[in-house]
Amino acid sequence: MFFERPETGEVAILVHVGADPAHEEAELREFEELALSAGASPAALITASSRQATPRFLVGSGKVEEIAAAIALHGAALVLFNNTLSPSQERNLEKELKCRVLDRTGLILDIFAQRARSHEGKLQVELAQLKHASTRLVRGWTHLDRQKGGIGLRGAGETQLEIDQRLISVRMGQVRKSLEKVRSQRGQGRRARQRAEIPTVSLVGYTNAGKSSLFNRLCGEQTYVANQLFATLDSTLRKLTVPGFGPIILADTVGFIRNLPHQLVDAFRATLEETVEARLLLHVVDCNNDERQLLIEEVVKVLAEIGADKHPTLLVFNKADLLAEPGTVVERDAAGKPWRVWVSAHTGAGLPELLSVIAELLGSDTLAPTLTLGPAQGRLRARLYELDSVMEETNDEQGNSVLRLRLPRADFMRLMAEAGVDPRPWLPQNTENAAESSAAEPNPTV
Repeated sequence: MFFERPETGEVAILVHVGADPAHEEAELREFEELALSAGASPAALITASSRQATPRFLVGSGKVEEIAAAIALHGAALVLFNNTLSPSQERNLEKELKCRVLDRTGLILDIFAQRARSHEGKLQVELAQLKHASTRLVRGWTHLDRQKGGIGLRGAGETQLEIDQRLISVRMGQVRKSLEKVRSQRGQGRRARQRAEIPTVSLVGYTNAGKSSLFNRLCGEQTYVANQLFATLDSTLRKLTVPGFGPIILADTVGFIRNLPHQLVDAFRATLEETVEARLLLHVVDCNNDERQLLIEEVVKVLAEIGADKHPTLLVFNKADLLAEPGTVVERDAAGKPWRVWVSAHTGAGLPELLSVIAELLGSDTLAPTLTLGPAQGRLRARLYELDSVMEETNDEQGNSVLRLRLPRADFMRLMAEAGVDPRPWLPQNTENAAESSAAEPNPTV
């Protein structure tokens, strides 16, 4: 794999098999960027139609000869396929071409292995690599089929292949156990934030859309940013105060890509839980990309796979400074709800409007009532403090506690139900009767 090789980069031949390679320029460009991100030096690109695909090599015998000629011409040591190869196809190609063959999944795994910095990230990549490797142990090495347990080899009576498979299985179990511990720790942190009523807002989007740049601009951080695919692998959480709302947790997460390997989606579930549990998703889009609508759909597919496709989502069209006429900063739907904001993480344009929209969307399900609690309501007062919902407390002339609150509607309704109190006087009024009740008693005593 790349991360185990010299840093100078290996000369590689790129192969793309598609329905219509002549009209797949964006996919080819992305494939080349993946190869460069992994540290390879692309020397030639060979395309083939999927209509000529074969079970043995994926490509036809003529294309195999063309690839072999390109390897000889450029002195390449590696062939990269922008497709998923079966273990047998990978093995057959290596035998025929006499060099290392890597498919799209293996290529992305190599990039992830290079970029993972945290303990959690390294564990997640290792688990994905082990899953991928477990189907590719045979690789044509006949000695793996030899059975131990004969003369001079008293032992388990297993083939070397079976031993390797068992060792991989044991290691996968160890990694999963470590990841479960990480998931438990993340869960504790999430529950603490929920008790403090600090909502999480997660940045999601296609890789290289500018999520980390936007994160740095909003939070004043210096997380790693680069104009390359998968520059960010490890989730970063920072507390951010949103004017007009209060504190939130902003999460920067790994970017998505076309045909993201399932091993990676499964392995990174611990990280992606920050997205699944978020109150609001900021779907960051490179508005300067001609294929932005297709990329939006790819991200939605991955969100559906992890169970986050139903979350409230705001489109954030980044890199607006590259457009001649960015247009309206905040766009709203027919009901007046904001659905898209145009910003530039590079210049900072549109960020005040973005923060205002975040406050509006998060605040739409947040109440800010003022309760007057009598001396007998000490238990309810204590519960409100436990939820960190009390913004200010004063006492009136009768000795009652006057609490100015801020908390989610669901929590308020639950607390009022527990206390046996009608919550309607404090809710936004939609009926004439309720409005009259509110006008008559704007701050009733519980």
